[in-house]
Amino acid sequence: MKRSLLESHKKLLVRFLDEQQSVFLNEWHETIFIGQVDPHKEKIKENGSTMFSLIRHAIVGNISEEGIKELAFKVAKERLEANVNIGDFVFNVNAGRSIIIRNIFDSQIPVQDLQFFIDHINHQFDLFCYHAVSKYTNLKNQELSEKNTYIHENHKDKLALLGQMSSSFVHEFRNPLTSVMGFIKLLRNDYPNFQYLDIINHELNQLNFRITQFLHTSKADFNGTEKENTSISKLFEDIRELTYPSIVDTDVNVISRMESDLVISTYRDELKQVLLNLFINSIDALKHKEKPRNLLINGCRENGQAILSISNNGPAIPAENIKTIFEPFFTTKELGTGIGLFVCKKIVEKHGGSITCESDEDLTVFTITLPAT
Repeated sequence: MKRSLLESHKKLLVRFLDEQQSVFLNEWHETIFIGQVDPHKEKIKENGSTMFSLIRHAIVGNISEEGIKELAFKVAKERLEANVNIGDFVFNVNAGRSIIIRNIFDSQIPVQDLQFFIDHINHQFDLFCYHAVSKYTNLKNQELSEKNTYIHENHKDKLALLGQMSSSFVHEFRNPLTSVMGFIKLLRNDYPNFQYLDIINHELNQLNFRITQFLHTSKADFNGTEKENTSISKLFEDIRELTYPSIVDTDVNVISRMESDLVISTYRDELKQVLLNLFINSIDALKHKEKPRNLLINGCRENGQAILSISNNGPAIPAENIKTIFEPFFTTKELGTGIGLFVCKKIVEKHGGSITCESDEDLTVFTITLPAT
């Protein structure tokens, strides 16, 4: 297009836009999405008018990208404060774009010459969308980061308070508990055939285990002994022995598929706590399942890692709970504390491993991955 003709079309188009501005803005305002509680809804039309003016100046050629960016940043901040869906914002921007482009065909500029202006208008709208959405995303990420930091700090305060409570609780409770457990051992020596002592001893061990969970939850780290090479199959044998009364009472079929030579370097008592907790949770879940009630134990070495899993065919864990199941104080049990799986996760991560959960109608699987010896 010749320069003289281009300048003539520019003047014609600018005059057309000036004449139709109120018509365009009214049509746009009737088309867009505006929330009823939007604190900046009165500014939306004002921003549309500013954008229209920027497009006009861009056609003339006396506007830089900085002008578009300044308006985009302003609008992005307002949209964030309004807490709107970014998709609604993009729709509103594109509605204005469509109205302008559709109507400039009535500007008396030949159709074959309009493409230059259409491309120019599209470019300005693209720049505006890019800067606005980028700014909105950055501000949103910053907001989420600040909220996460607040939640994390608040969570640390709660754990610190829990730590103080736990220390007092453990001190007051463990002294008599230790005495009772000691006398039970003496009774077992004097009356080895007394049938109820094993049950009493088992329940006292469970109580001691729960107290230890509270104590571990409040600590930044665990005070374990030195790591030792631990046979996983032997560890599971100990756990089956500990939970034998519950296995029999719930009528659970325990199925083991464990590599007999699977050995890892670990803080034995801590890993035992993890596996015992998952074992007990599986038995509890199976209480709500018709027979057969199956608890499967798997352990193998794969690519230098030990893969351990405890599965049960009990009720499925809802998908929305899977995301938060390892968070502290989250529980679906009526009398649950919500700290068991959180403690498990902390212990596993201390060992340089990871723990995950998958659940459907057929099977719930907790998988632990640890460095293998």
